[in-house]
Amino acid sequence: MKMNDYISAFTDHLAEALAIGKASELKACDAQIQNVLICGLGGSGIGGTILNDLVSDKVGVPVSASKDYSIPHFVGKNTLVIASSYSGNTEETLFALKACQERGAQIACISSGGALQKMAQENGYNLITIPGGHPPRAMFAYSFTQLFFMFNHYGLIDNSFLADFNESIKLLDSEKVSIQAEAKELAKKMFGTTPVIYTAAGFEGVGVRFRQQINENSKMLCWHHVVPEMNHNELLGWRINTDNLSVVYFRNKCDYSRNQVRIDINKDVISKFTTNISEVWSKGESKIENTLYHINLGDWVSWYLSEMNDVDAIEIDVINYLKGALAKV
Repeated sequence: MKMNDYISAFTDHLAEALAIGKASELKACDAQIQNVLICGLGGSGIGGTILNDLVSDKVGVPVSASKDYSIPHFVGKNTLVIASSYSGNTEETLFALKACQERGAQIACISSGGALQKMAQENGYNLITIPGGHPPRAMFAYSFTQLFFMFNHYGLIDNSFLADFNESIKLLDSEKVSIQAEAKELAKKMFGTTPVIYTAAGFEGVGVRFRQQINENSKMLCWHHVVPEMNHNELLGWRINTDNLSVVYFRNKCDYSRNQVRIDINKDVISKFTTNISEVWSKGESKIENTLYHINLGDWVSWYLSEMNDVDAIEIDVINYLKGALAKV
């Protein structure tokens, strides 16, 4: 399969992921969960970042993410640790999980196999198994969706996410042609430039996902930042070394009103240094719909850019080289 085949099947992935989550048999947890740590990197880890954006105003305990070998000091017997590794062999996630085991944490896993699946089965951890054998970033829908099922199982959120996911599938299917058309036009504006991606607070994970997809699929450098934080630092950087940049704002009607104003002012400031500024407004009535709309559109942009750059969107030779070199140490 090519990357565009995976992107085109995004709603099919979401539908199958919902079926997998509903069919999963998870054991009850007697511990009182006081905090949550999501361990994962890359295509497996970005789901935790985005989930936190979406549920932070609903969950009554702190939620953190570990994208390293180490874990926070607070991890203990009342911590829910969700380890997400598509391959099941992500080195950093496995190291972090072993440290969580030593602290007696409540552990749940999301994987397609590998050492993580084996560890879950040997220790009786809750496990949701997703289809394997594909690029992790292309299987985002599966790992992301299962995080909601895990949060629901442990009593952290209700099941209203199910309706939002189903509405997202309907929305993306109905908008498929227009999403691809908008993505293609945006890719043309970004081609040959260094992209700068901005979102409002509450949707930073969407910006991170877009950046990662441009890095991995399009083989391009870019960066992202979030409003209002960038107003206190990066905005001043729009003065020197501003050649050949393209700016993309991912916007939502639900973005906080003061941030909406900030973005409009930002555009005025930045327009003095580049005219290559684009806005992508999400569609949908819920934050989950808004998020999945932007993710799907951003994935299409990364595919069109890979075609324009004449690169293989799936190829990850340099990452495989890194893993091979680490294995020798």
